[in-house]
Amino acid sequence: MDAAAEVFAEHGFRNATVREICQRAGANVAAVNYHFGDKASLYAAVLAELSRLAQDRFPSDAGLDDNATPRQRLTAFIRSFLQRVLSEDLSARHGRIMAREMVEPTEALDRMARDYIQPQADLLRDILRDLLPPGTDPALTRLCGLSIVGQILFYAHCRPVLQRLQPEGAFAVPELDRLAEHITRFSLAALDALGRHNATTPRGRSGTRPALPR
Repeated sequence: MDAAAEVFAEHGFRNATVREICQRAGANVAAVNYHFGDKASLYAAVLAELSRLAQDRFPSDAGLDDNATPRQRLTAFIRSFLQRVLSEDLSARHGRIMAREMVEPTEALDRMARDYIQPQADLLRDILRDLLPPGTDPALTRLCGLSIVGQILFYAHCRPVLQRLQPEGAFAVPELDRLAEHITRFSLAALDALGRHNATTPRGRSGTRPALPR
């Protein structure tokens, strides 16, 4: 599994070979078929295991108790997400594999979406429901969640460019707390503005949604 994670992270699913994986693992090529069935099943198992390890190490609730405020929960969600995608150890493999998966999706993405991504989306939706005014359009809540996740993923996927634009910062691991604080404050300001706008903009008689603030 470790050898496969290395090879898949370096070459992607399509260019990785069972032969190279087994050479790195010091195992017979037949071991993949015996234990997993084929390369695709091995890949799915590696992706699931890396996702589980990343989530176990950096849980989305960051150990908060049930009395945590919605803002504390959002901060914990953002910081943990950043840790999973920017950390240099095991999650670095996970981040590289998932980045390739976004560009060239495989059948394993269906399982990932169901078992790991959807629960995260549901958690963020619940946090946002507590931050936005009651009755907020679910479509707007969903867009707010996607905007928050988009900020986080930007720093992961565009890291090579950021390292060239600002070599002294580059959002390395020591910068995660500062970056998490920025994304949280930026997102809360947007949520507060949207909440105020929707509270003062009544729906039309036809029930159409209010326009977003310009």
